[in-house]
Amino acid sequence: MSSEPAPPEDTAVELMRAMTRLRARLRTEAPIDDLPWNWSHLTTLRRVVQQGPATVTELAQAEHVRRQSMAETVAALRAGGLVSAAKDPNDGRKSLFSATPAGADLSERIPAAREAWLAAVIGSTLRAGERKTLDRAAEIMNRLADS
Repeated sequence: MSSEPAPPEDTAVELMRAMTRLRARLRTEAPIDDLPWNWSHLTTLRRVVQQGPATVTELAQAEHVRRQSMAETVAALRAGGLVSAAKDPNDGRKSLFSATPAGADLSERIPAAREAWLAAVIGSTLRAGERKTLDRAAEIMNRLADS
């Protein structure tokens, strides 16, 4: 076994496969089949709940999607009563979107079920050293996402 890291291309392929599999598993642990919201809706809603009012442009930049795609996501959340719009006090041409109480409630319920499953699996499957490695991996993945 080599002490050298795998080439970046190999790491990228394996990381994508692992993330895709984990994401699919997380979806099965807190199904939202009875709700009309997809993963993009829920991650955007979560961001608005956690970070407060934001414009469509700010949300698009934060989620690394086109503004037009985010406008569709926000429109669906607004139609579903999960976010509301108010004029930006600094620029009346812009709208700031905030979570409604129903949006905040949904945003807490679904991730909580997924996080509970993941925490239980981490606690029952991984050794302490592996948990430390996973903590570090999460930090690195967030850094990649923010680059």
